[in-house]
Amino acid sequence: MKRVGVAELKDQLSRHLRAVEAGEEIEVTDRNRPIARIVPVRAASEVPIIPPSRPFSEIRNKVYPPANWPVDSLQLLLEDRRKR
Repeated sequence: MKRVGVAELKDQLSRHLRAVEAGEEIEVTDRNRPIARIVPVRAASEVPIIPPSRPFSEIRNKVYPPANWPVDSLQLLLEDRRKR
């Protein structure tokens, strides 16, 4: 399996995707730490295509009400960032 860094993948994406299309598997790394694997998809006959139950245009502009949680989302974000 070929290992590729994120920067190289971004620079040479088309070349790497052609290799995957030809059957090669690519492991994507970030600072030598594996973070993803790109593998060829199965044959089209094996991948079920499920049609949508309704058109996207019906829900495109749907607006949801605020969650009204007892916690401020900004505080959750800052707390999460302090842990890193």
